[in-house]
Amino acid sequence: MNRANHLASRSPLHDFLAPRSVAVVGASQDPTKRGYKAMVGLVKQGFRGAIYPINPKVEQVMGAKAYASLGELPGPADLALICTPATTVPGLIRECGAAGVKGAVILASGFGETGEAGAALEAELLAAAREAGVRLIGPNTSGVFNLHQHLNLLALDNVKPGGVGIISQSGNMLLSLALEAQHNGRVGFSTYVGPGNQTDIGFADYLRYLGEDAHTQVATLYVEGFQDGRHFLEVAREVTAAKPVVVYKSGATEAGQKSASSHTGALAGSYAMTVDLLRQAGVSVVQYSDEILPVAEGLELLQKARGKRVAVLADGGGQATIAADRLAEAGLTLATLSEATRARLAELLFPQASLINPVDVAGSSDADPLVLARCMEILAEDAGVDSVFLVGMFGGYSIRFADSLLGDEMRGAESMIELARRIDKPLVVYSLYAPIKPPALRRLHEAGLPVYYSIEHAVRALAALGERGAYLAADHTRPEALARLPEPEAAFARARAEGRDLLEPEAKALLAEHGVRVPEERLVRDAAELAEVAAHFGTRPLAMKVVSRDILHKSDAGGVRLDLVGEGALVEAHDAILAACRAYAPEAEIEGVLVTPMAAKGVEVIIGVSRDPIFGPVLMFGLGGIFVEILEDVAFRAIPLSRHDARSMVAQIKAKKIFEGVRGGAAIDQAALVELLLRISQLVEAYPEIQELDLNPVIAYASGYAVVDARVIVAKDGADASTDSTTRTEENLA
Repeated sequence: MNRANHLASRSPLHDFLAPRSVAVVGASQDPTKRGYKAMVGLVKQGFRGAIYPINPKVEQVMGAKAYASLGELPGPADLALICTPATTVPGLIRECGAAGVKGAVILASGFGETGEAGAALEAELLAAAREAGVRLIGPNTSGVFNLHQHLNLLALDNVKPGGVGIISQSGNMLLSLALEAQHNGRVGFSTYVGPGNQTDIGFADYLRYLGEDAHTQVATLYVEGFQDGRHFLEVAREVTAAKPVVVYKSGATEAGQKSASSHTGALAGSYAMTVDLLRQAGVSVVQYSDEILPVAEGLELLQKARGKRVAVLADGGGQATIAADRLAEAGLTLATLSEATRARLAELLFPQASLINPVDVAGSSDADPLVLARCMEILAEDAGVDSVFLVGMFGGYSIRFADSLLGDEMRGAESMIELARRIDKPLVVYSLYAPIKPPALRRLHEAGLPVYYSIEHAVRALAALGERGAYLAADHTRPEALARLPEPEAAFARARAEGRDLLEPEAKALLAEHGVRVPEERLVRDAAELAEVAAHFGTRPLAMKVVSRDILHKSDAGGVRLDLVGEGALVEAHDAILAACRAYAPEAEIEGVLVTPMAAKGVEVIIGVSRDPIFGPVLMFGLGGIFVEILEDVAFRAIPLSRHDARSMVAQIKAKKIFEGVRGGAAIDQAALVELLLRISQLVEAYPEIQELDLNPVIAYASGYAVVDARVIVAKDGADASTDSTTRTEENLA
């Protein structure tokens, strides 16, 4: 089955994550055992299907008839929970297959996470599962629940059904979210799965299930590591088109850095790269663990904003300023209010009120908190506003000032609820009284308006709503693929036959063949050619660089000379380069030197490609030159890129003001850079032989650009770098 059809088909996980019957292998009457806890969870939550305790030593567990083995069950179980030691699991999975079990949750640790012996046991387990036709959750998992099916194999108390689906590699993180949801009072969960070692089923499969699950309004993932990141991104693109996805990614992978031989390779494999790629697929990435539930709740309730323009309504100047700071840091903008909006506000508020966003009511609401609801309505009706953010003490006026204000606050809450129902814009509330849940705030929350006790959490939710709206509104169409051409194919064939990378002239020829503008240059193999080269270029200052398969970093080897004019300077530089390079690498094969006119000054950027072991081909863009690895002001996107991806890369750079012209400098041609990024993406798709690519620097001008240096590292030993990492998950599902 091809990948497109695979993704379009219904997930097989429905068969056992929403089971009609459950077998508990290792069911126990001992309260300290997981087999007991699982039975408590099933019985206490009122699981409506058949419950089959498997324990040969007892006749029943918690009132349910016990069976000696899976083979004795009166009917097949959709799901089996295996609570026995690791060494027993492969045999039990074979029994599951014979008994018609569709999926098994394996709690035991002691597999690949423990070393070679555990890895061998895990391989045996996977082989047994494939042979038996049983899907595996885990091993080394905390378990599963599906609260809408009354399935709670973790026996968690005080969790209720809702719209937040959770996949978490940390059981403690689930407990933290469950306790936070309990304090929140409104948030409920749909399905939870601890993926464990992902021996069979991976994050992409679980995400696809949550994307199809009618009870899940937002998919939330705590991820320590992906096994097939490229497949995950493909599924995420499909799911985020329909519902929000929130990811907290802990740690960072350095797998891509171990064999790196270019700037791009050195920077790839980072946490920053993972975040960029997830956002490219429409995922809302949170930086801190305490943001997970607030952002998930905001997206569950409000789904998206049309854009990133926020109107702030405050009853205190200090918190208005804090909100403005946090919004700016999050990439949101303060909406510019229309004259009509400001006039309407002026009719309601005291003369000293600030009518410029943030709007500070300056005491206008102290005796009449209903004023805040009226102001929210005015702001929400402004066409230049995408979201309204109420900041201050709403809900606490009756506590702070007078009990008689409670009625006005409740009427204000009802007005806000009615406004939220009739206007397609998020209304988000921060109140310093939120922790004590006064009546007006409880009413807002119960009606589906998110109420936060942290400005930072509220802003992060607003940012996620704005980012999602912008993502959904963007055109993600990708350019058509490029056709392979004979000359580049021949160059790759020569390089692979000789066990080398493309030489710089070959790399630039590849670019030129596919429409990338490269400067005129001459490859000089013998000093006798320098007179003709000098005559050809005349008085233009020239650069000379060594061309060698064995010298990657030319400057380190003394292989570069600049600002050369005339034959004499060329001859002197040629001899000096050869001498320096032979001293630096005596065994190096030197093809000659490359002579090209000096590039005019402009803004140096880098464009590079590496093949990440988790995410496949990744393109990088950022400020270039010798400090690229120090500054790390770069953006990443998975290949292939859309035009939106390319534009967003240029816009993401922190020093992008340089692109717009500073201190009298001209703005650079950003459109040309976007076209160059798209063309490099197409090149890598067309030529899977490209293992890594570095264009550093590319000098950007007011019109166009110059590719000063180009390096293409070729996949070695006959490997086809285009082959996506196809995991066992995908193979087993096909």
